[in-house]
Amino acid sequence: MDTDVSQSTVGGTVQAPPSKSYTHRAILAAGYAEGATVRDPLVSADTKATMRAVEAYGGSVERHDDHLEVDGFDGLPDVPDDVIDCANSGTTMRLVTATAALGDGLTVLTGDDSLRSRPQGPLLDAIDQLDGRAESTRANGQAPLVVGGPVAGGYVSIPGDVSSQYITALLMAGAITDEGVEIGLETELKSAPYVDITIEVLEAFGVETESIADGFTVAGGQSYDPAGGEYTVPGDFSSISYLLAMGALAAPDGLTVTGAYPSAQGDSAIVDVLQRMGADLTWDREAGEIHVSRSDLTGIEVSVADTPDLLPTIAVIGAVADGTTTIVDCEHVRYKETDRVAAMAEALTAMGASIEEEHDTLTIHGGDSDLDGTTVDGRADHRIIMSLSVAGLVADGTTTVEGIEHVDVSFPHFFDELDALGGDVTTTRA
Repeated sequence: MDTDVSQSTVGGTVQAPPSKSYTHRAILAAGYAEGATVRDPLVSADTKATMRAVEAYGGSVERHDDHLEVDGFDGLPDVPDDVIDCANSGTTMRLVTATAALGDGLTVLTGDDSLRSRPQGPLLDAIDQLDGRAESTRANGQAPLVVGGPVAGGYVSIPGDVSSQYITALLMAGAITDEGVEIGLETELKSAPYVDITIEVLEAFGVETESIADGFTVAGGQSYDPAGGEYTVPGDFSSISYLLAMGALAAPDGLTVTGAYPSAQGDSAIVDVLQRMGADLTWDREAGEIHVSRSDLTGIEVSVADTPDLLPTIAVIGAVADGTTTIVDCEHVRYKETDRVAAMAEALTAMGASIEEEHDTLTIHGGDSDLDGTTVDGRADHRIIMSLSVAGLVADGTTTVEGIEHVDVSFPHFFDELDALGGDVTTTRA
C-alpha cells in the first residue's frame, strides 16, 4: 500500500503506543518463566514473531485486548518442531538465537530477505565460545542459522559496536545456564540504552545482572519470576519521536502525547534534541505528558551512537530547521532493516533537501532546503516510512510514500493517528 500525505497541520492529544523494545523482552522473559501476564503490550508484526518463537520453544501466548497471558517453558526450551521464522524482526532473531543455545538439540532460524542480510556472526561466535553449535548455513554470518546446545555458561568476548542485541540475548539466556555468562566487550558498546532496557526488564522478572569494567555478568541458575506474576510495558519513545516531530513542525496550536513516562529508553533523547533545537516543548514526567507546538528550529549536531532509531526522525527535523544539522556516529544505522543513512539521504534529497552523506555522518543543510512533495520509497522499513510521512506534512504539494504496510512492525495504527490529528492522508493500494 501507498499513502499520499499533503501539506497540513495537526493538533490534539494522542496516546503513545507501547514500547516494541520492552514488549519483545517481556514476552521472552515470560517465556523463560513458568509464565506471566504482559500488560499493555505492543502487538505488531515484530512482536508477533517473538510470540511465535516462545510457542516454538514449548510455551504458549494467549492474546487479550490489553494483555498477553504467557505460559512459559520455564527455562527449558524444547527443540522446535519446525523452523523458527523471525520474519523481519532482527530483535526476535538475535534474542531467540541465544535461547536455542539452551536446547538439547538443533534449532533452525530464518527470516525475510532483509533479515537474512543482517549480521549475526558475533552472536554465533559467542555461542561457539560457550561450546554450543552456531552456524550460518551460507557461512556468511547471516541467517538461516543452525543453533544448538545445551550450553553451560562461561566467558565470551564480543564486539559492542555491531549490535547491543547480542548482549541482550546473552544476558537473558545466561541467567538460565548452570554457570552463568560473563561478557567481555572488545569495543565500545553502541546503543547502550537498549542494554539498560534489558537490565530493567530482567530486574522486574527477578533476574540479577552486573555491569563490570569491560562488560556484563549474569549469574546462572536464576529463575524468571515477575512480582505479582505480571509486567506492564511502558510507552515507546521511538514511536513518540514521530509524534513530537509532527508537533514541532506542524502543530500551530500544539500537540500532546500521553503515556510518555520516563524509563531506560535511550530514544527519550528526542525530547532533549528538540529542546536544543528550540522547540516549544514541555514534559510533565510525573503525568507522562509531553506538549509540543510548531516552533522555529535551528540545526545542531546530534550523536546517534546510543539512539540509532532516531536518525530518520532527526533527519526530517533537520531538513526543516534553519542552519545545519549534523548527525554523527551513525555507521551502525546502516545495518538496520535497510541502510537508513542512505535511505534518508536519498529520499530527502529527492524532496529538495540539501544533504551530504558520509560513512559515519549525515549533514542536512536546512537553511538551503525547501521540501517539495514527490514519490519516495519506504524501503520496507517502518522508521523510514513514518519519518517521510512527517516530512510530507510540511512539504509543498503531496508526498507519496510507498509500501506503508510495514509500519505494522512497530506502530500499526500510525496512519490512523495521523489522520485523527488532522493530517491530510489518503491511503491507496499499490
